Amino acid sequence: MATPAPPRWDRKMQQRLARGEEAALGELYDRFASLVHAIAHRVMDDDTAADQITREVFGYVWEHPEAYDPKNGNLRSWIAAVAQRQSVHRLRSSAVERTVAGEGCAAGQFEDRVREASTAARADFIRESMPASIRATLDLAYIKRRDYRQAAAELGLTEDEARRRLRLGLQMLSTAIEQPSLPRPPAGPGSAS
Repeated sequence: MATPAPPRWDRKMQQRLARGEEAALGELYDRFASLVHAIAHRVMDDDTAADQITREVFGYVWEHPEAYDPKNGNLRSWIAAVAQRQSVHRLRSSAVERTVAGEGCAAGQFEDRVREASTAARADFIRESMPASIRATLDLAYIKRRDYRQAAAELGLTEDEARRRLRLGLQMLSTAIEQPSLPRPPAGPGSAS
């Protein structure tokens, strides 16, 4: 099955970045900085590290707009993958530093933490990417603790529609656990050259 063509905005943004348009980087940052920061924070559990990773990711995007391949998906997914990869790289590097300093944990515990953080970051990304109608239904059910009947009433839906949206949302979230990682972008921050 062929990958659908990316939105026109993605292609135009890549072209603008390749031409060195600073305004394009500003627009991209405004649109995706919160996504990148959320992924980095979920993995690192540290605001300062998440801020640094956010800067690194957008620095990489600015310096290497050609690394984005529209055939592999949309720009948002690529940026999320770069953020995920850089965050995990930073987490592993900090664990090595702590181990050398005698403060580290066992390798198995560390890898478990990396897997848990990666799964949580993927789940956050999937939740933010799903249609607003499905996300709103999930939020009512799992954040505000409404049952499907209450969610249906609050959203003005039939009970069948509320159940359908919940089931679809949960199916989408289940992919965060089933997939080993986000799609790997071409070489980026933290990768060996």
